[in-house]
Amino acid sequence: MVKARGEKRTFVIVGIDLAGSPHRNTGVCALRGMTATSSDTLHTDQEILDFVERMEPELVAIDAPLSLPPGRKSLEERNAEHFRPSDRELMKRGIRFFPITLGPMRMLTARGIRLKKILTRRGYPVIEIYPGAAQDIFGIPRKQHGLAKLLRGLERLGLRGLRKEMNGDELDAVTGALVGRLYLKGKAEVLGDFKTGAIIVPKRMR
Repeated sequence: MVKARGEKRTFVIVGIDLAGSPHRNTGVCALRGMTATSSDTLHTDQEILDFVERMEPELVAIDAPLSLPPGRKSLEERNAEHFRPSDRELMKRGIRFFPITLGPMRMLTARGIRLKKILTRRGYPVIEIYPGAAQDIFGIPRKQHGLAKLLRGLERLGLRGLRKEMNGDELDAVTGALVGRLYLKGKAEVLGDFKTGAIIVPKRMR
């Protein structure tokens, strides 16, 4: 588990709702404490990397598959392995998701793995998150049920600094950053394992 350095200080988490293609919108958010201090819609890998460098986060939480299923050496390899242990855990819990080796998810998976390698080399711890799963666990609407509803749900969780004009990608990035914060505080759950590709989700609220 990543440990927060200097627990007394307010650390920064960057959430990234990654698109598979640089031609599509990627939402980013920097969360300092429970306040969203910066958010944007970006496109290229360089824009994303520059945002992370400016924010100097304790942790980067990316909404994208960051590993391949065990037994699969590449996305191009054709075999029956489409799920990681973390994906199977989502299925057990009835949380909807797209298999990472099929259709447009292949491009997203490749991009996520590439960005993780770059960020890790630069010294930033990176975790995989899934905003839809987190929102289900929090008991708040996903973006397809209305952005205003999602924004209000995030505010009810105690988040500050959110703007009414935030798009769905940015709100998912906010969600991801919150999951990263909970992870550093020991209030998140690891689905699967880090060897085969863990997905971090919030612990269920009692």
